[in-house]
Amino acid sequence: MTNTVARQLSYLLARRRSTAEAYLLRVAQRHKALGYGSLAAGKSKFSRWKAGTIPELPTQLAIADLEGVAHEEVLRLGWPGWLTLAVADQDDRLYFDSPWTTTGTVNALEKVGAQVDDRNRRDFLVTSTTALSAVIAGWASAPPAQAALAGRGRRVNAAVPRAFQQRLAVLRRLDDQVGSGQVYTSAVSELRMITSVIKECTYTEDVGRQLYAAAAEASRSAGWTAYDSGHHAQAERHFATALRAAASGDDPVVGVNTLAFWAIQHYSTGNPRGAVALVEAAQAKVPAIGSARMTAMLHARACRAYAHAGDHRSADRQANAALDAYANVGPVHDDPDCVYWLNLGEVYQLLGSSSLNLNRPRQALTHFDAATAACTSEAYDGESFPRGAAIYLARRADAHLALHDLEGAVATAHQAVEHMGGVTSARGSSTLSDLRTKLAAHRSVPAISDFLAYTAATSN
Repeated sequence: MTNTVARQLSYLLARRRSTAEAYLLRVAQRHKALGYGSLAAGKSKFSRWKAGTIPELPTQLAIADLEGVAHEEVLRLGWPGWLTLAVADQDDRLYFDSPWTTTGTVNALEKVGAQVDDRNRRDFLVTSTTALSAVIAGWASAPPAQAALAGRGRRVNAAVPRAFQQRLAVLRRLDDQVGSGQVYTSAVSELRMITSVIKECTYTEDVGRQLYAAAAEASRSAGWTAYDSGHHAQAERHFATALRAAASGDDPVVGVNTLAFWAIQHYSTGNPRGAVALVEAAQAKVPAIGSARMTAMLHARACRAYAHAGDHRSADRQANAALDAYANVGPVHDDPDCVYWLNLGEVYQLLGSSSLNLNRPRQALTHFDAATAACTSEAYDGESFPRGAAIYLARRADAHLALHDLEGAVATAHQAVEHMGGVTSARGSSTLSDLRTKLAAHRSVPAISDFLAYTAATSN
């Protein structure tokens, strides 16, 4: 959570166009006005908070008072949970705090669909683990949409949501090939179109729920591509909206899939415990879906979350469960389309990534090797998933580095760069940039020096 807190505190400064010293002076003034006495306002105090030091409660109350957050919320949510309220715009509370009704769903769909050009408003995570728990509870208990009122517009039948789902399936696969940069705008366009049909047309209860489910998948797709493009707050708005629409559509598949993708964002950006909460909520629903492939995917995601949290025992348990569940999969067309990408090779890539997080580089390489050694239909398909292949190859190179195999590391790094060419993904680019930084410590090795020079030239 430290990275999230640092981004939130930095945002408070940026919103006021303030330096740390000036902001702390205002906090000290509010601290004294509230009757808590004097407060030292040195710049290092703010830096310590960003690094993980928890402010004293009176100081928290002074900051909250300055930012318009009720003291009761500070006491209820604790640090850093209440910071979410300090940094959230009033509009953002629509996604997380409004009632879980079909009206709330439509309001969220309209709002998030109108923000396609507003992805840079903030770059920190909006939701704390506490807020995630509230969203999960809302999703689990929200009633599905009821029959539409007659006379609102022309009548549409099941062919309309079916056409939307077919288009969204194409978008999922385009994201694999061309990356998130191009797909985000298309996903939001689909979301807007579906929302307009929900608002303006007449349909049966069943068709209405299918429309909400399509809207949920459009928002999930937009959330994933926003995250992969580096727009974290916008991604969270889309994920929260997707859960609302999934609840209105009474569609556990898209809800579970949304939770799984949202978990990736959280374990990758400093909140693995939040990711665990998201995956566990998904795992509670997946038995009713009856998909061994989706079950295996969730165990692998849970393994990733626990590995990021440093929980070796739980990560190992989930890794074994993922392989056990995958042993029961049938033909891919028997599963929900949203898990078309999962085969045994992908499972091993995820387990290898988790081993790397747990500082087990040799075990990571064993899993990475298994990912490509499986039979043809089950081997990881790097040609179909170039962005994923680049990221996994970068992790493989990292494992070689950890074992002081510089030759293997640089050879694998070259493969990663080749796969990433032409695919837009801030996440993929960041992974390769991090690898370059690690390799730079060995730039005296000619092969590594050549790689650094080559990648510097091709990135310009």
